[in-house]
Amino acid sequence: MEHAVTTLPTTRQPGCPFDPPAELIQAREHGPISRMPFAGGYEGWLITGYDLVRSVLADPRFSSRKEIMRHPVIDVTGMEIPPAPPGEFLLMDDPRHSRYRKPLVGQFTVRRMRLLAERVEQVTAEHLDAMEQAGPPTDLVTAFAKPIPAIMICELLGVPYEDRGRFQEHVDKFMSGAGDEEVIAAYTATQQYLADLVVAKRADPTDDVLSDLTHSDLTDEELKGVALTLLAAGLDTTTNMLALGTFALLQNPKQLAALRADPTLADKAVEELMRYLTIVKTSFRAALEDVEVGGQTIRAGTTVMLSYNTANRDPEHFADPHVLDLSRQDGGHVAFGHGIHQCLGQQLARVEMRVAFPALFSRFPTLRLAVPADEVALRPEIADIYGVKSLPVTWDV
Repeated sequence: MEHAVTTLPTTRQPGCPFDPPAELIQAREHGPISRMPFAGGYEGWLITGYDLVRSVLADPRFSSRKEIMRHPVIDVTGMEIPPAPPGEFLLMDDPRHSRYRKPLVGQFTVRRMRLLAERVEQVTAEHLDAMEQAGPPTDLVTAFAKPIPAIMICELLGVPYEDRGRFQEHVDKFMSGAGDEEVIAAYTATQQYLADLVVAKRADPTDDVLSDLTHSDLTDEELKGVALTLLAAGLDTTTNMLALGTFALLQNPKQLAALRADPTLADKAVEELMRYLTIVKTSFRAALEDVEVGGQTIRAGTTVMLSYNTANRDPEHFADPHVLDLSRQDGGHVAFGHGIHQCLGQQLARVEMRVAFPALFSRFPTLRLAVPADEVALRPEIADIYGVKSLPVTWDV
């Protein structure tokens, strides 16, 4: 029987900060695909099952172009949505998408990311030293989770050391979603800075991704868009994985004890935390033609919402899906997406997490929350990326 979700679920159950909203889990229990109303009286679809999410992500009959998609909570009726600006390839289809992604693939190889591991270890150790020196308590987001990926992305893009403080201030503001005017001003300042940086790299290349890309046929405008995409995709995501992942491990002491006892579990731990937390909760696609999915016909022009967090909790693919199990054997999560848009920087994110989690818990064996778990400030469900706003922690000195 066809199932329908009446509205986009936007709240998690009290005391269950790591689980998807209950209505999403219930939708998955009814079946892997449901009808769902979008803003403006528009009818769309919600896909919650693992196999169907992967099949849509791999299907060229579904588009990533933002100008043809509807939004579940923002009514865009009568508005003309512009296509993604040059270089911002996540919201494009091939061949435009490939034009930007191909020159980047060589920059994010497993080998290159492994070479970065030593630098990640150094940056991590510096921040752990600073935490230890300052003493407890501290906010793990500002002391640890945010600066590590911020420094790595700045180095990858080749942002000069003396500019980083001001640059990160602007980036923090536009990613925080604070007051509208502040966000627009910070976003504009970030764009302008990246435009100037591209010009500087073209004139005087250094050893970084942006300098390497100046040897491609991409224009300055396109390179600015690529840099902005890398920044947006690589900073907030890893920050929230490090912070929320720490919170999840502190709430699962047996799993944390296993990681402490055997640091070689780090690889598996990272994959399981990605699956269990799925901080990039959803993505959207629009059907370019009539397509049958899970026994339902999705008409041309219809938007589908893909629920990564329920796909990664699908009992048909994962045993005991709501349990955090660092020794889990059934892998293959979709936390990094799937298909041609699969996360380009996933190897960098993995390197950062594989280094940071064991180092943190090794340095502070008595690390614990400094507030009750239900007082940890969480990001709202409507945010693109889920996580904690702050994570107050303490330890024995």
